[in-house]
Amino acid sequence: MTNEELLAYVAIERVQRGYADVVSRQAWSELSSIMVPDCPITIDTVAQSYEFAGPEQIGSFISSQIERFDFFEFVILNTIIETDVARGVAAGRMYMQEIRHDRDEGVRTDAYGVYHDRFERDANGTWKMAQRFYRSFARTNLESASGEMTTFPPPSMDLHELMA
Repeated sequence: MTNEELLAYVAIERVQRGYADVVSRQAWSELSSIMVPDCPITIDTVAQSYEFAGPEQIGSFISSQIERFDFFEFVILNTIIETDVARGVAAGRMYMQEIRHDRDEGVRTDAYGVYHDRFERDANGTWKMAQRFYRSFARTNLESASGEMTTFPPPSMDLHELMA
């Protein structure tokens, strides 16, 4: 790995960690610092699929989805990043967990999923999320006090195709 690739890797990892921090703190206005204004975002919960454009739309959506929780934390479990520094593009796969506590039901639930992201370096050298795909692959059943989970086949996207 070259020094340029290492610097890009660290910068992109900071974008990923920034996203986890913004979502955990519910600081939606900060999404614009890590995402391009018109970033296309696809959310696939298996039960339903959603399309958004940019930080404001996705921030509003996530906010409405988590308002029922009195505790919510977004945790990064693992990441893989591929870079093409010469072209100023990169792609990443980020596995995550949401740890949640439902205010009304008094029950903890968890959700697991994976993000496939395209990152681009702007004219100032700043890396930002430029395209995002999310898919759930497991979640705790709210109706089950025993913590049973519903699981789905985990998706996989070719990171090099995201950089094309």
